[in-house]
Amino acid sequence: MRESRPDKVDPPIYELRPPEWLPKVSTSADLGYIGFHPPHPGQPEDVLSQSNIQNGFSVGHTVSAETFTSVEAVNQHLKGEVLTELDDFMNQVFARRAESVPAIPPSSFRLPSRVTLNDAKRHAWFEDLANPDVPLQKLGKSVPHGAKGGDLLDLLQAKNVAIPRAVWFLRVFGANETAGLRNKPSYNPTQYSVEWANVVTAHLKKQLSEIALPVAVRAGMNVKQTFKGVLSDPASRERWMSRFSYCLDLLRTFYAEGLVDNRTFLSWLVQQMASCNLAQAGFVARLADEYLDGMLVSRALTRPFVDACLNKLAEIKNTAVQDALPNLESSLTSILQRVCLGLPDAFVSPRTWATHADLISAVLRHKIGSLTSQAVQQDLEDNITDITRRNEALLLRSLPPRALADLSSAVRDVQLLNSLSTIDALDRAPFFDAHSEDVAFFSRKLDLLLSWCVTPLQYGDHRTYAAMSLLSHWRNQAQECAWRRNVPPNAGPAQVLQDLLFDWLDDSEVAGDPENLRAIAWLYGGLAKHDLFSYAEYLQRLVSRGEQGLSDPEKPSRHRRFLRWIPLQKSTPALVNQRKVILYGVRARETPEDAVEKQLRKEVRALLPELFDGMIQSNPVSLSSIAAICPLLINACRFEQIRTVGQWFLPVLRKYIMRHSGDQTDSFAIASVYCTTITLLELVKCYESILEMSLLALQHVTTSEMLTAVLETLRRHLKVWICMDATGSITSALYEAHQYWRHQGIQTRALLDLLTEMDAGRHLDQASRDQLEADVASLATALCPHSDHRDSVPAVLPEILLLAQDLTQDAPSRLANSLWYKYRTAPDWAWKVWDNTVASLRQIPMMSSDPSSRHICALRYGSFLLHVDQHLPRGFDEQVLEWCLGSGKNEVAALTSDSWPIVTIVLLFLAVQGALTITTILQGFVYPAWQSGANCGSPEQGVAVQVFLCAANDLFERLLLASDCNLDDFPPSDLLQLQRLFTRRLDVYGEKHFPPLVAMIPNLVFIEESEFHHDDIRSASRMIREKLCRRSDFRQGAYRNLDTVRVAIERTLESETISPRLHKPLVNALRLILSDSGSDELGLHQWQAVSSLFSPWKLAATAIEMKFVLRGIAEGMSKDETRREASANLDKLTAQLLHHSMTSEQVDFVADMARGVGHAVAGKFVNNGLKCIAELIGGVPQDMESQKLRDFKTRTGELLRLLVQVLDRCSEERHAAPQLDALIQEQLFNGICVKLEAAEVALKSSTFEESSDIPGFIIELARLLQFDMRCENIWTPPTKELLPRMTEVVFRLALLHSSGNHFNVVSYSLLLDTLCYLLDAYPVDLRSQTVDLFRLYPQISLSDLPPDMPPPFRVRVRSLLPYVNLAGPVENLAYASAEPSGSGDVPESQLVPVQNRPWEWVEYLGDPITLDPKEEEKEKQERERLRARQLVKNTTSLSLELFGTQVTSDRAVHVNDADSRLEGDLRSFQDGLWGESIFKRDWRESRVQLVGSGAGRSKSEEDEDGTAAAGMTSSLHVSEKRKQGSRKPSPASSVVSRSSAHPSHHSGSRSTTPTRRSVVGSSMSEPIDVDSVAVSVGASKRARDQDGDDEVEILDTVPSGSKAKKARKTTGRKSGKKKS
Repeated sequence: MRESRPDKVDPPIYELRPPEWLPKVSTSADLGYIGFHPPHPGQPEDVLSQSNIQNGFSVGHTVSAETFTSVEAVNQHLKGEVLTELDDFMNQVFARRAESVPAIPPSSFRLPSRVTLNDAKRHAWFEDLANPDVPLQKLGKSVPHGAKGGDLLDLLQAKNVAIPRAVWFLRVFGANETAGLRNKPSYNPTQYSVEWANVVTAHLKKQLSEIALPVAVRAGMNVKQTFKGVLSDPASRERWMSRFSYCLDLLRTFYAEGLVDNRTFLSWLVQQMASCNLAQAGFVARLADEYLDGMLVSRALTRPFVDACLNKLAEIKNTAVQDALPNLESSLTSILQRVCLGLPDAFVSPRTWATHADLISAVLRHKIGSLTSQAVQQDLEDNITDITRRNEALLLRSLPPRALADLSSAVRDVQLLNSLSTIDALDRAPFFDAHSEDVAFFSRKLDLLLSWCVTPLQYGDHRTYAAMSLLSHWRNQAQECAWRRNVPPNAGPAQVLQDLLFDWLDDSEVAGDPENLRAIAWLYGGLAKHDLFSYAEYLQRLVSRGEQGLSDPEKPSRHRRFLRWIPLQKSTPALVNQRKVILYGVRARETPEDAVEKQLRKEVRALLPELFDGMIQSNPVSLSSIAAICPLLINACRFEQIRTVGQWFLPVLRKYIMRHSGDQTDSFAIASVYCTTITLLELVKCYESILEMSLLALQHVTTSEMLTAVLETLRRHLKVWICMDATGSITSALYEAHQYWRHQGIQTRALLDLLTEMDAGRHLDQASRDQLEADVASLATALCPHSDHRDSVPAVLPEILLLAQDLTQDAPSRLANSLWYKYRTAPDWAWKVWDNTVASLRQIPMMSSDPSSRHICALRYGSFLLHVDQHLPRGFDEQVLEWCLGSGKNEVAALTSDSWPIVTIVLLFLAVQGALTITTILQGFVYPAWQSGANCGSPEQGVAVQVFLCAANDLFERLLLASDCNLDDFPPSDLLQLQRLFTRRLDVYGEKHFPPLVAMIPNLVFIEESEFHHDDIRSASRMIREKLCRRSDFRQGAYRNLDTVRVAIERTLESETISPRLHKPLVNALRLILSDSGSDELGLHQWQAVSSLFSPWKLAATAIEMKFVLRGIAEGMSKDETRREASANLDKLTAQLLHHSMTSEQVDFVADMARGVGHAVAGKFVNNGLKCIAELIGGVPQDMESQKLRDFKTRTGELLRLLVQVLDRCSEERHAAPQLDALIQEQLFNGICVKLEAAEVALKSSTFEESSDIPGFIIELARLLQFDMRCENIWTPPTKELLPRMTEVVFRLALLHSSGNHFNVVSYSLLLDTLCYLLDAYPVDLRSQTVDLFRLYPQISLSDLPPDMPPPFRVRVRSLLPYVNLAGPVENLAYASAEPSGSGDVPESQLVPVQNRPWEWVEYLGDPITLDPKEEEKEKQERERLRARQLVKNTTSLSLELFGTQVTSDRAVHVNDADSRLEGDLRSFQDGLWGESIFKRDWRESRVQLVGSGAGRSKSEEDEDGTAAAGMTSSLHVSEKRKQGSRKPSPASSVVSRSSAHPSHHSGSRSTTPTRRSVVGSSMSEPIDVDSVAVSVGASKRARDQDGDDEVEILDTVPSGSKAKKARKTTGRKSGKKKS
């Protein structure tokens, strides 16, 4: 066991301590060290709590550093008025500093004086001026006096003076010129700029004039011309280019600094482009390209410049040397595109657009190179679209479209309906759209269709059945569509049609016309029969609504007449009784209709007694006899006719036909009964009964006579069957009849032809059609067998002549058979038979003198030719026509008066029998006679064709005009022949043969008006023409072929051989074709009747008629002897047209009829129309009553549209715009101006209401003014005097609509474009030297515009305001007075813009190189007194006092070196003001200097750096740039104005002198510099002693609340502008 040592001490307990370099967490609180956490007993980590065990141990934040803020602590010290006291304290500091500021010395600038030098000294002076090594300080004491104007410019160019030095000299020269005028009250600082601009432009023009083009020598002159251009010789070219380039360099500076008046120069440039030749244009275009930006601010400059460029481009395209001018063309194109982008309004000029529209579009869309961006191209395209739209609107070529074109659409529909008679199936006429659900559209179509059916202005019995078929097709298709859409029956097509048909009866004016009652009853009876109209529902609806007048015959309702007339073809006893009760009451046992029916039956029995087993009497042989026997039946109401015919007569006739159809004994009597019955039914218009009886007869017929009668009936009403959709049933019946006759061994060519035409490849099956074609071929083969050895027919057939003496009954047939048998294989045997027959007919008068014998002989030859026709497969009609147009033409003309009756009988007989068509007879025997009669030029010729004309007129009348059987034994002699003749007439009015017939109307007119014909022939021709034109079938063909009618008359009138006196008869003939008003020569007294023809039925025809009337007037106005009468007639006609209230569609019609009437008539229309409008304008009251304004707009709107369309027709026909009558123009122009002023007053009045029509009235007047500008001869002395007043009121109205309560985009744009139109319409000669391009433009300033005008509107108006020279030095610079409050905020209204004084603000040339010792000593004493390193010298042409300049103790440190370390050192060791942003400072201070970056540098280099730094410190100068804001300045400044904000910095520029630095402002666009002198290394002690702390501060203040551009202004004792 060891012994214890009492002297031994226990070691201390180890305590963990942080290292000494570890910082504490907090300097004030004991929070330990950063990142040092030693363990110790009882530490929280050792505590085994539930939280520590489950979640682990975590230490919370001792101090809430993340959310800590010292705001509350600071706020406790800022309570009360601490900030206010601090602000007052700082203000006192600033005030005391301002009081100690030394004053700026007065300006010591002196303008160099002018001295007169001898030639040698002046030459030496200019040599020094041209020498860049000679400083301008040496030359700046005085300038020589001598050359002026262009000579002075040439002198400078000859000495090759540098442009800045030349500009200085010229500025001093100009300042001396104006020195004596500056003290005058009327002195204008820029007036000399105008004069100098004239000098420069005259100099440029003189140089351009040296570029001339050779003059073309006139043909035939023996002149030897030599031409040598200035640019053709290299030496002269070099001299000229040097002069011109030097002048342009001077001009560039002159223009930028305002030494030349920009407006004067740009105006000269515009005029020069207009007057230069193509050689000069290249240089002018280069000038324009450079100064185009200045031109684009004013439309007064740009718009005529655009015109000049377009004229030059047009001249280039028309010149022979276009290939040599690609650069000029490209330059002009580029300029125009720049104008389009910068000022598109320059292209909004209607007169320019009318001349160069295509060129403008091509130029603006032309791509120059591949550098043009897509965005620029899109902007160009958008501007082109806008330019086109606005120009077309100003020319009124894009009038607002019609809301509804009912009349035009109706005219097209009527033309479609009229064409139904020429088609073979109605399903090919898409009149209704069954898939459309627009009930209103269907209602309009239905109204038109029903009106077309019943109006007497249309022709044809087929119309009723066409309407029924069209409605039936629509109903079937619409019901199918409705079934697919699950439409309920009560809303289906059938119910819609029923309601619309009832509404038409109830409301239509056409239905209410009593003249249309028979047609309406016919139509609605058919609709009821085909279940398209329910008669029962019609009665129920009338009863349910309590219709008045149904049972009252004294005051009947229109529906009583309808109930009385509409037939019941499908009815029940209940319906008949209901009708009877409604019309005649409950107690009526016998109605008037029953008594009428008895009379009707009695007439039928008297007409056809054999149908009722009566005694057979002689049947009627004419239409007149039938009409005389049955007058009551023909004129009875439709209900009585159908009841008598359908319920009583047809059953009787049906039994008769079935009983006697097979009777062979008296076939002619049966056929006669059939013909009489058909004629009666035709008179009653029972076509469905005709079809029923014809098909029944065709089914039971067994005789050829009956078959012929049935076939003729079916062919005669072919159009009706087509419109009835009955061609299928007729084709089937014809085919069955063909099979019957075929089995009988008989082939009938008429039956085969009709069957083929009826089928048209649509109804028969293929087998039946093949069989039919085989039958036709077999018949043709039988009649004309094929043979290799064809017989030749002798030219003379004597047996034909012998037929005249052969009296046997079968002689004609035997002769025809024998000739056919002999020559059937010869193709021309029928032609030679006809030729011999005509020769034989010419011999008959010599063989017999008895008229009856001649008649019998003629019929014998007719029967012979009929048999010959039957022996040919297609008849001999074509061969007869060939004979007539060939060798037979002379034989026909040679027929004697004795031969013509015989030939006429033969022709009529063959036409009735169908062997010859009427068209062949007309072309071969009638038309040649009329042509010969029309071409007669002497009485002898008239006598020669007299017989021919008489015979032709007689033949034509019998063929086409006779309406009954002939009583002179000429065919037709019975009813059957008459019906067959009626059938043949249909071909004449067909599509193929109607044009030749119409073409003969002018020939008939010529015969009527010819003095070489006998009066009987002239009257007969007139009678034939009038009868023909009044026939319904002819009118139907005319309205179906209106163009054919127009062309027939038009070609005749355009012929040069037509005498002017025939114009009126031809127009009257045309009017008779289209209407019954041919008796009135001009129609001037028939306007009410013509106005009724503004319906779709007569519109197209009336247009043709009136067009020819106007053409006649135009021809009359072109001749001196008829001009007065024609002008009077035109005045009457236009007065009635223009004073007649017309709808919009009627306006279009009147405008269309004026197409092609000539310039004189169009001018008369326009003048009379404007006179009428002027009268309407004068009638507008001053109080602007709304109703009067609405009436005015409606009336003048239609008149304006009419006149615009008349003017457009003139443009289309290449006519010049009509010239206005001076009195009318003055009245109109004055009236528009007065009413515009009255409207302006009304708009500004306190009683104006927003619902007023005044804005629309203003627009209407503006449109009238635009139309007036389109015309010629508008500028009379009174209108020229009134033009400024007009432009002012239009401009004021435009401004009025640009903002405020009257804001309207449309009105503003329209009025502004109208103003441009007015400004451009006034004639200006750009070649004149005294033209003022700005004369008529508004003379208000931009500040006078409404303050709330939208910016786009302001931009457009800006280009119309007076031109303001773009003076860069004074832009946004204004005078402002210093305010004692020191707020720095000056109202904008108190700012006065600084006026540019380019000739007074001479460049600062710096201080003198050497100072006088006395001056140097004085300057040193002043620096010592002011304790300043440098003195502020006010030695520039702009005094520093104008800028409120004050001296401060601060220095604005500026380092002209990029070394950030040097800059940091300077800022660290020297006090001063710094214009450094926080970002720039952060960037500079965050840069780290690399260790050893200075390694390798020598001591001398380091010394140089130090010296450079010291020198840089001494070279710093002050140029403070003010920053916008309201913060207070820093207290670091020693002396600061209380009105200042923040200091601003400007850096000076070095001079070319190496021993000093000076600030020379060579451009007015540079910042304003303040004089400061900096001394470089090695400067004298005097320069080093100038270093000090006092510098100059330029103080600016920005006015608060400025709008667009904020004006820079200075505050102080005086305000203004400084140039150094």
